[in-house]
Amino acid sequence: MTRYNLSFAGAGRVAGALCREMYRSGHRILQIISETAANGKPLAKECKALWSQELIFKDLPDIIIAAVPDDRLKDVLSAIKCPEQTVVAHTAGSYGLDIFPSGLKRTGVFYPLQTFSKGRIVGLRNVPFLLEASGNDTGEILERLAISVKGKVQFIDTGLRKKIHVAAVFACNFTNHMLTAGKKISSEAGVSFKLFEPLIWETISKALENGPEISQTGPAVRNDITTIEKHLELLSFSPELHDLYNEVTMSIIKHYKQA
Repeated sequence: MTRYNLSFAGAGRVAGALCREMYRSGHRILQIISETAANGKPLAKECKALWSQELIFKDLPDIIIAAVPDDRLKDVLSAIKCPEQTVVAHTAGSYGLDIFPSGLKRTGVFYPLQTFSKGRIVGLRNVPFLLEASGNDTGEILERLAISVKGKVQFIDTGLRKKIHVAAVFACNFTNHMLTAGKKISSEAGVSFKLFEPLIWETISKALENGPEISQTGPAVRNDITTIEKHLELLSFSPELHDLYNEVTMSIIKHYKQA
């Protein structure tokens, strides 16, 4: 396995997960650059790297990974100072190679299709890495890096990756929001959310095994208006949840009428 000298711009959830796994896989972490010390210093210490606030990379890194919030990405990439031969890659699903400034010559996208949360250890084995690169040699380097942490590599162009990113928002973020709504309703009823654990596991397992489009159950797919109206009455304590229930219910009814 090729071992690289790596540096990171960013020390948040994505940077932390990638950095730790790459360090454990035998790569050398040179620098962690972050605006604040709160995340950057502990991560640097854990991976035996140097921490700094300035986006100046002095120790000839093979690869710099910019893992920062999307709204900061352009400014961070524009501020990076590094050797011309260094590969610079970002981890954003909704941006392509065109966000890089012209001064950076070897660029790429290193997007892990996974969700990362603070304080939760997530391995990278079998995680899809959707890659894009400015040249074949750069692509090969990023591919070897993803394989070194047991990831699954696909080269995806910007347009397709943006659509995948939107799909991921529905599959992950919106699903989590629905679970949050369910927890709020169960709390209002004085019921522990743990009661729903077997239901949630079976829902996700069935969707993955059989396909979500044929796994739908409940009053909306049956067009059971009587039950739907009762549910809406029960949600009178929260106009927000009332409207959310109604909107999603109408979407399900419309979908299965057309199917």
